Amino acid sequence: MAETNFLTYKGKPLVRKDNIIFYGDMAEPFVVKFEILSSKKNGKLEIADKVKVQLLKSDTQLAEDKRIVKETTKDTLFDALDFGFIWLERALKENK
Repeated sequence: MAETNFLTYKGKPLVRKDNIIFYGDMAEPFVVKFEILSSKKNGKLEIADKVKVQLLKSDTQLAEDKRIVKETTKDTLFDALDFGFIWLERALKENK
């Protein structure tokens, strides 16, 4: 099996495709999904200014709407990552 190196945040993988970022390990019971809803230009950079955060059950056999445990919208990617990290850590601890 080929080794894949993912970008990580606080020890868990971050995987991005277009405007969607997944945080966490799919082998664990929960992951976090970040959807960048809008962004603005800051010089030459695009900065996310509206990000939907969803704590999801990682069971892909469930319908998408049945996987959502918690959901919120944040004004910065940093705030979204902070919320997602806390939600994921708490959910994983409660599930042990």
